[in-house]
Amino acid sequence: MRGLQDRVALVTGAASGIGRAVALRLADEGCRVAAVDLNLEGARATAVAIGDSACALRADVSYLSAMREAVAAAESALGPLDVLVSCAGWDRVEPFVESAEETWDRVLTINLKGVIACTRAALDGMIDRGAGAIVNISSDAGRVGSSGEVVYSGAKAGIIGFSKAVAREVARHHIRVNVVCPGPTDTPMMEETRRANPRLGDALLKAIPFRRLARPEEVAAAVAFLVSDDAAYITGQTLSVSGGLTMV
Repeated sequence: MRGLQDRVALVTGAASGIGRAVALRLADEGCRVAAVDLNLEGARATAVAIGDSACALRADVSYLSAMREAVAAAESALGPLDVLVSCAGWDRVEPFVESAEETWDRVLTINLKGVIACTRAALDGMIDRGAGAIVNISSDAGRVGSSGEVVYSGAKAGIIGFSKAVAREVARHHIRVNVVCPGPTDTPMMEETRRANPRLGDALLKAIPFRRLARPEEVAAAVAFLVSDDAAYITGQTLSVSGGLTMV
């Protein structure tokens, strides 16, 4: 991708799944990468896989103060931040009427507030420098809704609305904000869901026109495009990577 060599990227949720794939892909494109996760051991494994151009940081995306510290640490280690990719997320699949308020709070805090906090932490420096690219990972559940993921769907829909509004506000600073919506993806979280509910896993595969789950690397490819100079005139957009599961 054009324009990614020697840029500095911070990727949350980088210990596994889509976040790890994004961190590795951006590194392959020439970025210096801060791999951020609550699971520091996993983040370190991602950073080790990248090499000397990466660092690993432990941070809780739920807290703005924690993300400000993570941005500062990343910039101290690697240089001014050019790219932010918010991949951290969590879900529990169950009927809405059986879910607990504590679950709602956790889903909303990690998935929606986490993206808000990460974005806010990154923006001051990007505004000062007059450049930046942000990609927030939502979900096709946020575009069309998903049974058993009601609050998650709401949180992921919130990411889309939030990202569009931020994109409008910061465009004058030459900062781009876009969203990638994966469909069902072969990640540890999906494996846990399929193990707990094999019938749901089978139904998902049958519903996808390509008849397979997405690979994390395929989502990472979309992210790499959107943060590159090849997408220099794209902002406020939502791209589904779902094998045709949704076509909206």
